[in-house]
Amino acid sequence: MKIVVGYVHTPEGDAALDAAIGQSRSSDAELLVISGPDTGADNAFEISLEQHADALHARLDGLHVRNVVYPHDPTIDPADEILDRARTSGAELIVIGLRRRSPVGKLILGSTAQRVLLEADAPVLAVKRQPAT
Repeated sequence: MKIVVGYVHTPEGDAALDAAIGQSRSSDAELLVISGPDTGADNAFEISLEQHADALHARLDGLHVRNVVYPHDPTIDPADEILDRARTSGAELIVIGLRRRSPVGKLILGSTAQRVLLEADAPVLAVKRQPAT
């Protein structure tokens, strides 16, 4: 079994990765991580994709979860990349993070999340970050 997760270093991305790791452990699935920096961060362009990938590998090491990290190709739409990876790998689950939205914002999902939810051939697990305590 394979699980695809779209990951950026944000609270929502961390929640998605945590959920995907949990699913991977419970089903002994291989985790396919599509990873990129948080493009909304002020310093996004200062952080290289290599540094981002190194930090992610450090997080995944020692968790005893089979994984492959694919750096996000900035020339490809993130939704296309997630959907294509899921289709070509035969993934049985896709995991994405969702941002909390205002009452008006709840009418509109993020474009990446919306496309993945609507176009995926595999089931999609959409998770929100834990509220601050």
